[in-house]
Amino acid sequence: MRLVVTGGAGFIGANFVRTVVREYPSAHVTVLDSLTYAANRASLADLLGEGPGGTARVDLVEADCADAAVTDQLVAELSGPGDAVVHFAAESHNDNSLATPWPFVHSNIVGTYTVLEACRRHDVRLHHVSTDEVYGDLELDEEAKFTPATAYNPSSPYSATKAGADMLVRAWVRSFGLRATISNCSNNYGPYQHVEKFIPRQITNILDGRRPRLYGSGANVRDWIHVDDHNSAVLRILADGELGRTYLIGADGEQSNLQVMQTICELMDVTGTDGDPGFDHVTDRPGHDLRYAIDASATREELGWAPRHTDLRAGLQQTVDWYTANRDWWEPVKARVEARYASTEKVL
Repeated sequence: MRLVVTGGAGFIGANFVRTVVREYPSAHVTVLDSLTYAANRASLADLLGEGPGGTARVDLVEADCADAAVTDQLVAELSGPGDAVVHFAAESHNDNSLATPWPFVHSNIVGTYTVLEACRRHDVRLHHVSTDEVYGDLELDEEAKFTPATAYNPSSPYSATKAGADMLVRAWVRSFGLRATISNCSNNYGPYQHVEKFIPRQITNILDGRRPRLYGSGANVRDWIHVDDHNSAVLRILADGELGRTYLIGADGEQSNLQVMQTICELMDVTGTDGDPGFDHVTDRPGHDLRYAIDASATREELGWAPRHTDLRAGLQQTVDWYTANRDWWEPVKARVEARYASTEKVL
């Protein structure tokens, strides 16, 4: 099996590469990543043969997937029955999309188009990784969940460009017979996630002696899934997914941001006094979606997949332990991230 993994030095992509190398020792993996701020070569260092004990297991091509010449050359090398492109590459942070939308259009739309054309030209299997945010949001008090039939209703430049990318994939499947599948997943957490994201930001704030920060009241609900469970589902889709289908991935892990914050504070022994919760409420993000919830029953029933990390508290403890043990991975960018937030956040 040979795989080209776009965005393979980012959070979910790097964890996917690690899963493939662990579970398929004979697989050949090429990572295509432009190594923008959200990617980190250090996430793959040992697999690239770098550092003490490193063994070269993965090839890294530093380039933009929107570079047609580079992408086409890599895809052209895939010809076996198990070969595929797994397309993780995307700009993904909502806050950044509100400030500067263009990189999201470039990466998520132009990049996906370029990957699609390369796969079409060389008749290569594609799996496109997307998000539940394309569906917009649900009311906090309703029981409904997103299904593959839910209408798209994106709220931000990020989710709108991911929705556009999904539509491109579907059009290439229908118009050109592209062999492709799509997955839409809920919010991921785990190791190697950039410190601008909610969970690692709070963990590293506490480790760095800073106050954790919570948008608004924290009532917004997310369907949390450990990154390893997401990637195990992607591998099941690659192996047995029906071409042309969209699969939803979720772990029934609905909790509000406030609940997650409180759990992190408990796990890290952060306690407030005299009504102080130990963290700051700050001005909410514009257009902040209320609730995400995934109905992953089809993926579970048809592909025999199930998440293993079903205890969110235990998963958060593992994540706290990872960031505590890997300060050298996140410390170089932490001050810069907090400086950027300082210009926009106001403590309530």
